[in-house]
Amino acid sequence: MLTSKQRAYLRGLANSYEVILTVGKGGVIDTVIKQADEALEKRELIKGSLLETSPESCRECAEKIAQGAKAEVVQVIGRKFVLYRKNEKEPVIVLPKASKK
Repeated sequence: MLTSKQRAYLRGLANSYEVILTVGKGGVIDTVIKQADEALEKRELIKGSLLETSPESCRECAEKIAQGAKAEVVQVIGRKFVLYRKNEKEPVIVLPKASKK
């Protein structure tokens, strides 16, 4: 589970990222989840978009992809979303530490 500080850090990183995953009129299908899984394995942080023809909302699609790829939804704005999953073997992104209370 990401803290708000970590989420904000990832949103900042995602600003410069290009969209590499697109959900179309077929909605979230197995191939989309597989593409997201493979991209997350290499990059840890990906940005996706939703075409207007998609039958579901952007939030629903992001949640389904995240669940299927065992990732976390970082952000959903309009028709774009950002997903994150830490690579346990070779981490690329170092998250800020969670503050202890």
